[in-house]
Amino acid sequence: MKHFGRAAALVGLLVSLWLVWREDPGAVFNALRAAGVGLVIAALAHVLPMIANACDWRSLIRGANRPSLGKMLHLVWVRESVNSMLPVARIGGELVSYRMLRRWGVKPSTAVGSLIVDMQLTVISQLMFTLIGIGFLFAHAQSGALRLAGQLAWGVVALTPVLLLFGLVQHANPFERITRVLNRMTSGKLAALVGQSVQIDQAIKVIWRRRAVVLRYLFFWQPLQCLLTSLEIWLALYFLGAQVSFVEAVVIESLIQAISSAAFFVPGGLGVQEGAFILIGGALGIDPATSLALAAARRIRDLLMFVPGLIAWQFSESSGGGAATQAVRAELAPQRSAGAHAKRQSERREQH
Repeated sequence: MKHFGRAAALVGLLVSLWLVWREDPGAVFNALRAAGVGLVIAALAHVLPMIANACDWRSLIRGANRPSLGKMLHLVWVRESVNSMLPVARIGGELVSYRMLRRWGVKPSTAVGSLIVDMQLTVISQLMFTLIGIGFLFAHAQSGALRLAGQLAWGVVALTPVLLLFGLVQHANPFERITRVLNRMTSGKLAALVGQSVQIDQAIKVIWRRRAVVLRYLFFWQPLQCLLTSLEIWLALYFLGAQVSFVEAVVIESLIQAISSAAFFVPGGLGVQEGAFILIGGALGIDPATSLALAAARRIRDLLMFVPGLIAWQFSESSGGGAATQAVRAELAPQRSAGAHAKRQSERREQH
């Protein structure tokens, strides 16, 4: 998988360069040079949606060890950095986040539950956000954009059953069922994990039962996050000299997010994102050179925000990794003893 991610990144980079070369490289670079420091301002504006993301994710965590808003912002920063810059198929950030939450004293079941529900609610809100963008294209875009809107609409229709299943799967106790099957296959060697899986399923259900928190997440924090991310697009286009309304910036961001999520296997959406900016920008009357300059502005954001995030993650791992490992081992020791005891009892019953 790692080699596939690297190959996809290389192909995406070549596609990006080809798109710039096919259009007018001089016009793209002139637009970037004219925007100047304005693109840095647009990139730094990404802190705002990160704060919203930290608030909504933190609302899913309960208990005495719930991280502070500052820690959650750090967590969001690292997660986005890992998922955006590394060939991890947009799941490596979640694994890193789990390690960091554990290091801060959050219970395993609470950490995993918050991560899974955060992913579920984000997917649901992104679906609604994408439908708004498609609806705008059908209603206001130029005639040549109707084909693009139709293709995106069919993609959403095809994915909707999968997304609904993803959102409802917590009622089936999936973690408990899977670990029980594996425990039987390994003759009781995973008995300790069965108890942890039950706790994870329960933690997910508890979060979903907090309806006020879930509704606030879906209808306040996530829309706010989407609007603030769209602000980055509007600022970048403003400094690039394009006359685009904030509503059109919202449409661009909603559709870019959907396409980038579909191309999760390509690190950073290289090539895919550039092509998407050209298609969506063209549908809204933005010329290809400006669309590619907008895509380059998004890459500037990645460099200014996410490369430092990777460095911060490495510092965090080197400073706290050993202590976190010892804490996890100490917590798992009683559970492993219980698992070993259950295995011995099973062997004695078989002998008798």
